[in-house]
Amino acid sequence: MKLFEPLDINGMIIPNRVLVPAMVTRLSGEDGMVNDDIIDRYVRYAEGEVGLIVVEAMAIHGAKAGPLLRISDDRFIPGHAKLTKRIHDTSDSKVVPQIIHFMKIARSGWRQTLDMLSEQEIEKIIEEFGDAAVRAREAGYDGAELHAAHAYTLSSSLSALNGRRDDYTGRTLEGRLRMVGRVVKNVRKKVGNDFPIGIRMLADEYLREGYTVKEAKLIALRMAQLGLDYISLSVGGKFEDAVHTPGEILHGYSGYSGERCMPGDNHPDMLHVHLSEEIKSFINSKGYDTPIVTAGKISKPENAKLVIEEGKADIVGIARGLLADSDWVVKVRNGEEDRIVHCTYCNVCKELDGAHKEVHCFLWPKHARQAPADQPDSDAPIWGADKGGLTVEQADGAATLKWSKAESEVSGYDIYRADDNGDVEIIEAVKGTRFVDRTILAGMPYRYYVRAYNKVGQASVPSENVMIEPALPDYAEAVA
Repeated sequence: MKLFEPLDINGMIIPNRVLVPAMVTRLSGEDGMVNDDIIDRYVRYAEGEVGLIVVEAMAIHGAKAGPLLRISDDRFIPGHAKLTKRIHDTSDSKVVPQIIHFMKIARSGWRQTLDMLSEQEIEKIIEEFGDAAVRAREAGYDGAELHAAHAYTLSSSLSALNGRRDDYTGRTLEGRLRMVGRVVKNVRKKVGNDFPIGIRMLADEYLREGYTVKEAKLIALRMAQLGLDYISLSVGGKFEDAVHTPGEILHGYSGYSGERCMPGDNHPDMLHVHLSEEIKSFINSKGYDTPIVTAGKISKPENAKLVIEEGKADIVGIARGLLADSDWVVKVRNGEEDRIVHCTYCNVCKELDGAHKEVHCFLWPKHARQAPADQPDSDAPIWGADKGGLTVEQADGAATLKWSKAESEVSGYDIYRADDNGDVEIIEAVKGTRFVDRTILAGMPYRYYVRAYNKVGQASVPSENVMIEPALPDYAEAVA
């Protein structure tokens, strides 16, 4: 398999193996309607020729939820139809909505749990998922994705912490699978077998006493047995370990499980790929070839290609990387990796979501509401006569980098660092001309350089390189 090979998902042909997972934008407003800002955000992914666009989680019911898209009533269909038409008119990208049910939460920290729902309420939820899928089909979507991950209702049913004691009991795996199974059956009954239905689920809850990949393999197998057309894997993002700030709504990405769900720059690349590889291998061994989507810091082109070529997953989900540069697919396909605006995993987008503010990328130009349109003929920034004038000062275990401002349009600067193995990485992107590296280890040599980039990722040539080799501290010299 190759990253740019098409894939047939129950008749939905995606042109490449790149998927943008659902990311809440907070652009819809309190009414939940599709507006021009929502359309512009997703059309940018289509302009960038992303294989499969998953539109942010949209509520299937009428509960109050702040700025969140909705598909809970027929009055929302025209807006979604306008969105799908714009995407289909733009490129061969395919688009599905992520449909979601969530339970009540309060600023006091109280939250509704699955065991509080009556059987009648569960029956209503099952019907609402089916009705939402019908609206998705009527609106021109190419399929639909069921949200059974993170802190929401279907995920709570699958959870090892499910506290129910009836037919949906958390005491047995089959009891935990029952609600999702009935949702899938209802959806299929209402939209038919020719409308692709995928599911987003957890490969690991990352909770004390939560389920791990050992049970996730069995859950994924049941999803394949139910005839779901793809399985998109995430991790964590739960309420059980969320940190409550008094007066604020509980946020599922504020605890350790949330940190694993949206890993920051302190986590390694591709840290969840081993989970998707294990799940894919397991369901394949049982005779199912249901496509598996993996995600989690896979925005480096070489990593995305490796995942697909080595069969660790069938599709690569790139969320924050495509938010930073929506033209990632085009640039990689054209061999222009050098022009990518690389996500630095600073998680400003995550914090904006948690604060219920409009989500944008730190790397975009100031006041931009969407990723800038690509301008391949634009002029890259250039250095002056001092070639950046990079200097590095060492003190107290840190290296302070300073450089000159580049000429012409500049959106920011990428800081590159190489170690003694020759491995080069972008360790940070900044707006100014100063950066402090606090992650160096004395006794090891480091080489730094800086590149300026404009709003569409056109980068300058590297600045002058500067080498440092911090001296070992006294206590380490004594040991040596």
